[in-house]
Amino acid sequence: MWEKLERTQKPILLYGMGDGAEKILAEMGKRGIPAAGVFASEGFTRGQEFMGFPVTDYRTVKERYGEMVVLVCFGTHRPEVMAEIERLAEEQELYAPDVPVAGEELFTREYAKAHREELERVYGLLADEQSRRVLRNVAEYKLTGRIELLRGCETDPAEVWEKILRPGREEHFMDLGAYTGDTIAEFIEHAGAWRRITALEPDPVTFAKLEKNTAALHDCILYRLGAYSRYARLPFAGGAGRGSHLAEAGAMTELDSVDNILCGQAVSLIKMDVEGMEAEAIAGMEKTLRRWRPRLLVSAYHRSEDLWRLPLAVLALRPDYKVYLRHHPCLPAWDVNYCFV
Repeated sequence: MWEKLERTQKPILLYGMGDGAEKILAEMGKRGIPAAGVFASEGFTRGQEFMGFPVTDYRTVKERYGEMVVLVCFGTHRPEVMAEIERLAEEQELYAPDVPVAGEELFTREYAKAHREELERVYGLLADEQSRRVLRNVAEYKLTGRIELLRGCETDPAEVWEKILRPGREEHFMDLGAYTGDTIAEFIEHAGAWRRITALEPDPVTFAKLEKNTAALHDCILYRLGAYSRYARLPFAGGAGRGSHLAEAGAMTELDSVDNILCGQAVSLIKMDVEGMEAEAIAGMEKTLRRWRPRLLVSAYHRSEDLWRLPLAVLALRPDYKVYLRHHPCLPAWDVNYCFV
């Protein structure tokens, strides 16, 4: 995709603002690719300026440029927004560039070649054809930016709960990166009952919402902690949202390992969405995985290496897991998750 952008004679317009757009503009700058402007959905322009560009709407840029290359620079799981992006792709040459949520490495052709052995190894370990389809499509999407590859390998989130994780009524469910309790609600919907819930969320504003949303639940223990390989206090950039993460500067925040928190207690199901710290969190649950072999639901989209590094890290500790990979409706390639059962 980046090579196509370097060669195109069409004006390149960014659709959307925020962190993703900043990263895409930075990569374009490194490659000497000029941007012609920025537009947003109706109702989001409001005379804004972004990175030196006045923010307009699609109708305005279409009147000015006619044919163009559109780069989608934001994430969404909303069906109506994804449908709008698909309609736009019917009119214009459109890509959704893959830039990592965390880390600096892009999943380029050179990156794929350098890690071909690991990717092929993971491909051979996957438990079903849908998992292999997801890995093929997501890897190709990362190279091409073509959204139809993602739309072509989606499955409903309920399928993971009902057919792969299959929670029962006696689970000890552990939620790493619990946010406001949305995954806890999903777990309860499918399990019906539980023995215990343990949840970690480091952001103070989000943690307050988590407390409120789980106040009526029995045997639900909350920790204002981040999941990590060990106990530590590190700078944390909070945002009262899903993008909260470790950073070079920020409020000093406590983190700890699953092994330390559980102190040998049994756990049967762990969900992990910790904004790029998944590898560290896995390292911090070595004793728990070896002793109890809990089922795992692990986000695999924050870093380019997540697609291969995370499953190999888990299987190095417990090679007897069956491994599934699923992508739920979302653009770009977010909500890509490994399941270990």
